Amino acid sequence: MGSGGRRLLFIAVCAAAAMPFVPLAHASTYTDQSPPGANDWSCKPTTAHPRPLVLVHGLGATAAENWNYLSPILEADGYCVYALTYGVDSRYPYMGGVIAMEQSSHELDAFVHRVLTATGAAQVDLVGHSEGTVMPQYWLWKLGGAPLVHEYVALTPLYDGTTFNGIASLESYDQGGAFAQFASGYCGSCLEFIKGSPFLTDLYRNGVAAPGVHYTTIMTTHDELVTPYTSGNLDSPQATNIVIQNVCPNDLSEHGALAFDPVAARLVQNALDPSTAVAPTCGQTGIVFAELVL
Repeated sequence: MGSGGRRLLFIAVCAAAAMPFVPLAHASTYTDQSPPGANDWSCKPTTAHPRPLVLVHGLGATAAENWNYLSPILEADGYCVYALTYGVDSRYPYMGGVIAMEQSSHELDAFVHRVLTATGAAQVDLVGHSEGTVMPQYWLWKLGGAPLVHEYVALTPLYDGTTFNGIASLESYDQGGAFAQFASGYCGSCLEFIKGSPFLTDLYRNGVAAPGVHYTTIMTTHDELVTPYTSGNLDSPQATNIVIQNVCPNDLSEHGALAFDPVAARLVQNALDPSTAVAPTCGQTGIVFAELVL
């Protein structure tokens, strides 16, 4: 493949991976901004919600962008909510998740310890979206994070990686070759998501569900980036798997929109506090995301 072909292919992969995470109306948000309701360092957990929440964004987003909708909902429920922007490459200062996930995991580790110190809690709950369902897995497995996490709610997870609708097959025969080197020079995390990548193979050598952590996975059949969407299905007694169309058959939310979907928000709330769980109201999907983008 010539250099022009590699460039076009890389742009297709990374543009597809990154752009849907960034609502256009907030494209200029700086990486140090917090979403509404998050990062009140004086917040103290309550008896009803003893664990603070840490929200972990997806590739190409920031904390403020990815969690602009869900963060204030969770804060209004009485949680201490925290969100970080991680993995910023200085060449692309307006988005996160770009550097290799092994590096980003150290940022998450430091952030969680800061949250625990500030709140006095022993554990956190995680809510992740896309890359935010993969990078923390490295922290859980490789950096000793598992004992610090109770519940892990994952929106559009990709435990088995993604085929990127067939692009993964092109990467697989060029592992470590010219295309892989070219792509990694622009986005250290992009090739790590691909099904069968060395990153995922090593990460899950001893299993996918980290010891002691309960997972709730929320998938959408309309996911255009995690292909197949069933990559988010976690076959473990530690996991509760939900396909959002099994809850609301007419829900049209795709990969990026799921973080702005009232149905998904209700499912996240239910997972974090089953004692107050209520059935989601169908028929509202897409409204919030459309308002944020327009």
